Amino acid sequence: MAHKIDAEKCVSCGCCKEACPAEAISEGSPYTIDPDKCVDCGACAGTCPNEAISAA
Repeated sequence: MAHKIDAEKCVSCGCCKEACPAEAISEGSPYTIDPDKCVDCGACAGTCPNEAISAA
């Protein structure tokens, strides 16, 4: 199951996008994770300074 970004916590800093090996994260406000591309590795969640990403 893909990770999700909490729109209220996301500040669009880009840390998660840089960390994603599957290129599943798209820029925006907030950033979004494509569930079809997400490999559920958690790399994005580990780099988010605002703890805006969690397992779905």
